[in-house]
Amino acid sequence: MKRLLIGLIVLATLVTAAGFGLLAWQRGLGDATPASTAPVKLERGAYLAAVGNCAGCHTARGGQRLAGGRAIPTPFGTVFSSNLTPDTTGLGGWSSGDFWQALHLGRSRDGRLLVPAHPVTNTTLISREDADALHAWLQAQPAVAAPRREHELRWPYGSQLAIAAWRALYFKPGSYQPDPARDAAWNRGAYLSQGLAHCSACHAGRNALGGDRGAADFRGGLLSGLGWVAPSLHDPAEAGVQRWPDATLQRWLRDGHVEGHGALGPMGEVILGSTAALNDGDLAAMSAYLRALPEQMVSRPEAATSNPRRRERGAGLYREHCAACHGERGEGRRDESGAPAYPALAGSRIVTQASAANLIRVIERGGFAPATPGHPRPYGMPPFAGVLDAEDLAALASHLRQSWGHRAGEIDAVEVLRLRAAAAQH
Repeated sequence: MKRLLIGLIVLATLVTAAGFGLLAWQRGLGDATPASTAPVKLERGAYLAAVGNCAGCHTARGGQRLAGGRAIPTPFGTVFSSNLTPDTTGLGGWSSGDFWQALHLGRSRDGRLLVPAHPVTNTTLISREDADALHAWLQAQPAVAAPRREHELRWPYGSQLAIAAWRALYFKPGSYQPDPARDAAWNRGAYLSQGLAHCSACHAGRNALGGDRGAADFRGGLLSGLGWVAPSLHDPAEAGVQRWPDATLQRWLRDGHVEGHGALGPMGEVILGSTAALNDGDLAAMSAYLRALPEQMVSRPEAATSNPRRRERGAGLYREHCAACHGERGEGRRDESGAPAYPALAGSRIVTQASAANLIRVIERGGFAPATPGHPRPYGMPPFAGVLDAEDLAALASHLRQSWGHRAGEIDAVEVLRLRAAAAQH
């Protein structure tokens, strides 16, 4: 019923917005931003591709690097990434102008509008100079024959008319405009976070049509089909880093692990494929920008009715499966060198976040931090999906969210099943 309602909303939107979207498309055809006159360095393009994590989306599991074909789940169906290598099935024959149009306007060389899974609200902010450097580096990569796989989107979401309507509502081509009230480091960090690193592609708060409030929307939301929530970057109780020391955040962005904070799930991929590549200047700039985001607390859902038996059951499960690594009181454990090995759960934000989705995901699927040069051998956590049923998961999560001073609220088995269903939606 929900999907039907969203489809009807889209149809109604098409009637009123498609004309505006197509008009904007036509205006885009005349975009003539000149190519950069600066010398193009392949090293620069390689750096930008790493920071932008191009390979993260444009490499299929077990496939050739940058050859596309990775399945990307969305609430409207599955999108398959395109081939970025210089083969005729990819970017072969593409000029720097063609590539710029794809980033700036979200339009392919053949005039086709790219689906919004391509983060056009972010890539439109990338400068022409950086776009040209990226293009030059991609053209220098080995060519791989990998024809574009058709997206599997429910009607009418994949139609050009629907995409044009979506753009009329949620997209306007632009470029990053420095804030004169901020210093150069903050502006560089904003350019990276909003543009090349496309943080809002995960951390935006999206509506039923997948629209957000732009490249600086970091309210957080569910990552459809993945089962993870990208927590708010505005709320220090979620993923906000406003109160972190600068050195702590820089180390976390580079290594994915610091002082008991570990990057798990999709954020682990971002650390490994993107922020670990930042040079010292850009690392400091991104840290300065993220730490300066305004604080705004997220609303918390109503917790399940308190159930002493559930919490007692959870305490028993914790003693049986978790205490050996995480400590009797969630204090964590260090290795023989004294370095943190298993993180503390007391005070852990993944435990106390408004949504229990990430906590349930880690318990079910295990927790594995990225192996980075600064933290090459992270400890991992085994999955318990085959050991704990929905009632057990609810009990264990409720115990964690109500212990050691936590006041995050209990969850029940119905909530666990709801989170599983959300993870399975494509």
